[in-house]
Amino acid sequence: CVCGIEFLPFNDSRYLCSGSADNTIRLWDVEASKSLHIFNGHENIVWCVNISPLQSNNKNDKMNNTGMIGGNGYIICSGSWDKTIRIWDIETTKQLNIFKGHEDYDKSVRLWDIRSNQQIQVFNGHTSTVFSVEYSPFVIKDSIGNFNVICSGSNDNTICFWDIRSNKSQLHIIKGNEKEDDVIYCVKFVGLKKKENTTYDLNLCYGSHKGFIRIWG
Repeated sequence: CVCGIEFLPFNDSRYLCSGSADNTIRLWDVEASKSLHIFNGHENIVWCVNISPLQSNNKNDKMNNTGMIGGNGYIICSGSWDKTIRIWDIETTKQLNIFKGHEDYDKSVRLWDIRSNQQIQVFNGHTSTVFSVEYSPFVIKDSIGNFNVICSGSNDNTICFWDIRSNKSQLHIIKGNEKEDDVIYCVKFVGLKKKENTTYDLNLCYGSHKGFIRIWG
């Protein structure tokens, strides 16, 4: 089965990345409906994938699109049941980093620095397996101050919001409906346009075990 997908944000989102129960990550050309490359390395199910621009430590290191696929400096991040997180360079199709630290069903959310390969925060609070995490693309403001936020969905039927600057208790918790949700499998921040004008609000969308998709504003 296919466990996670993500559109790549270059070349007009022509490419799609997928993670699968066959332990592989695949890069697809959407228009041609063909596989461009298979990334091998995980030893168990690839549960989730995401895309990010590659941040180089070398200021003179200029990204280009002369590689096998032409990734324009983008990387794939994959999380697997083999308890590792791996970083892949789309241009060269090489594995760049591997992060180890999670244990079986350890209920934690962890923040990593991909430049130093170091774990910098551990967020504890969920009471069961964490299935998904999402980083907010915007700074969230409240009466206390400004927060860069990570949210996480869990088998405990909650979504927790965390301040990336500290590993203290959750900023906020959303509890899923006990009868209609049961487990929170996936979370995603989305910008939805207001009906009355052209501005966009940041909303949280989540999917649950019972088949419901909900949007929080």
